[in-house]
Amino acid sequence: MWITEDMLRHQARGCGILGAGGGGSPDIGLFAALYATQRYGEHELVNLDELPEDDLVLPIGMVGAPTVAVEKISNGNEAALIIERVEQLTDRRVAALMSSEIGGANGLFPAGFAAALSLPVVDADGMGRAFPEMPMVSMEVAGLNPSPCVMSDERGNVLTLHPNNGRWLEKLCRSTSVAFGGRAVSSEYLMSVTEAKYGAVRGTVSLAIRIGRAITDAMGDPVDALLDAVNGYRLLEGKVTDVDRRVTDGFTRGTATIDGLRGDSGSQLRLELQNENLVAVRDGVLVATVPDIITVVDSQSAEAVSTEVLRYGQRVTVIAFPCDPIWRSERGLALVSPRAFGYDVDYQTVEAIQDRKSTRLNSSHLVI
Repeated sequence: MWITEDMLRHQARGCGILGAGGGGSPDIGLFAALYATQRYGEHELVNLDELPEDDLVLPIGMVGAPTVAVEKISNGNEAALIIERVEQLTDRRVAALMSSEIGGANGLFPAGFAAALSLPVVDADGMGRAFPEMPMVSMEVAGLNPSPCVMSDERGNVLTLHPNNGRWLEKLCRSTSVAFGGRAVSSEYLMSVTEAKYGAVRGTVSLAIRIGRAITDAMGDPVDALLDAVNGYRLLEGKVTDVDRRVTDGFTRGTATIDGLRGDSGSQLRLELQNENLVAVRDGVLVATVPDIITVVDSQSAEAVSTEVLRYGQRVTVIAFPCDPIWRSERGLALVSPRAFGYDVDYQTVEAIQDRKSTRLNSSHLVI
């Protein structure tokens, strides 16, 4: 289908929800996509089954700290520079773009690039949400090669890297993004359509559009409509009373504290952040962890509140809902379980936690 401006707005809302607080503010990606659509026309969203098996799919997204991206914006030409270099390296034509992560601004950036370059976007991404590190993608779980990686920035710099595994991809690209000023556009894990069919999380662009439409068209409480759309759980409704946020080594890290209001009065929820919301603890009880999706939304509008704009006094509701099944596999959890981020707790599904609500943590274990 062809993606209209209204659909982009729905998609932005959905990308914010799927971002788990990360991926950059969806408004940044939305403004870029709307500008490109108005200037160049609509782009096409395609199913992988519609493309020839050997066509080349280019995952693309921003790497760096989301807080930096609020002020250090794209010039819109980074993808063209990356594609030119990729086609030189592979001697193949790029047939379609794919979001590296559907969450946040990264879910929208391919739309703007695709409109400008007259390329389709595939209905898939590499995460089904947002994660802070580059190898935390379904392509890594599937055993695909991250090399070559091509990076560009708004100044026109282009760099080609050949990391031999996902760990080196993260080290090299993170340090490069810092050298670029804390933000860059990157493409890695180049795939054929055949590889994308088992290496990507499918249907996520259309999922984001459905989530956004559910919020927009809600007849009653939009938070209730959102929870219905994602099969989610309400963790706490309250007021943000403290945010400790800092940018270190290309990440936004910190904690946020939310004091309960209305039915949750007297309770307190703490979020642990690393670009995304990784762990939620309510009154000493673990209520959700990565890789399940923990999202903060405005209590009135159900609009996502990303980690870089979370601030004192906001009235918010914290929700959680299940991640894509790939992250609950053994290989997936090796990459993105709470222990992979330095938390001394085992992963439990949000469904199991909500059924029991009895797992108590020592706060001293919650250290990165």
